[in-house]
Amino acid sequence: MKSKMIFGFHAVTSRLRHEASSVEEIYVDASRKDGRMMDLLSAAKSANVRIIAVDDERLSNIVGTRRHQGVVAKAGELSLARNLDELLDAIEGPPLLLILDGITDPHNLGACLRVADGAGAHAVIAPKDRAVGLNATAAKVASGAAENVPYITVTNLARTLRELKEREIWLIGTTDDAEKNLYQADFSGPAAIVMGSEGEGMRRLTRETCDMLVSIPMFGSVESLNVSVASGVTLFEARRQRMGKA
Repeated sequence: MKSKMIFGFHAVTSRLRHEASSVEEIYVDASRKDGRMMDLLSAAKSANVRIIAVDDERLSNIVGTRRHQGVVAKAGELSLARNLDELLDAIEGPPLLLILDGITDPHNLGACLRVADGAGAHAVIAPKDRAVGLNATAAKVASGAAENVPYITVTNLARTLRELKEREIWLIGTTDDAEKNLYQADFSGPAAIVMGSEGEGMRRLTRETCDMLVSIPMFGSVESLNVSVASGVTLFEARRQRMGKA
């Protein structure tokens, strides 16, 4: 099984909680003796995971950043990013998906995964090209959500969108120049929310494939929101509507 490095307390603790058998070993900052570290060490020992005490510099060299919080785990990749058809077949009730077209910043991806998890989205879908992969930085920012929300990359996003439409999943794209706002859209049925990159927005073919375009009403001086914030606003509006019809 292919291994990868994950770091930060949220990401490592979540992996221990949900799939401890996939964790091969954990590197920890030998100088940290606080309660948070003691709790993580206790969980690792309970799961019979090997613990290696090292210094801060070695941790930074392992993951290429000093934002590791003193904990780095070597773990096998999970099977969350599985076949899209398999995932959709397993969903009970109307699917709620988040589609990211052209997100290249791992911090934005991690934040999008976090809000997708919080809103109960069934999966996050993105193209393999012109998009960031689920790397260690994205997983850390996701604060454990990367272990719970399937992140599915597809070779041809336009074709995937058409396949979703064939499954009667309503594609709702977000753009600043849409005539309707998200509060005028119906998210209660099977829905996929499509977000474009912050600089260019959705690609032309992605935009043309959407069933409906909506905007997020802005009342202040800024013209637009960060993609993760916009994803959260839209996903939770979808969740609000679904709760109202439950």
